Amino acid sequence: MDIAILFLTCLVIAGVMTLQTALSRAERRAVRVERKLDLVLGHLGLEEEIPRKDEIIGLVRAGKQVQAIKLYRETTGADLLEAKQAVDRLA
Repeated sequence: MDIAILFLTCLVIAGVMTLQTALSRAERRAVRVERKLDLVLGHLGLEEEIPRKDEIIGLVRAGKQVQAIKLYRETTGADLLEAKQAVDRLA
């Protein structure tokens, strides 16, 4: 009985590690694709459309950096670091 539990535990751990590796690989691929897309957009002279950009710029000009970052995250789905960097570029 103890051997069966140990075997199942090892099997579950191996499955979790395999899944984590696959997700990590997919995340790295997504980052590479985003980087390439940014290069293509830059080469073509195109800018990514930012929803509610005027509101975000207004918040930045009013000194409401935190609210601007929050609005950017809500409208684009960006993470905190990406949103802060984008809002800093808009300032």
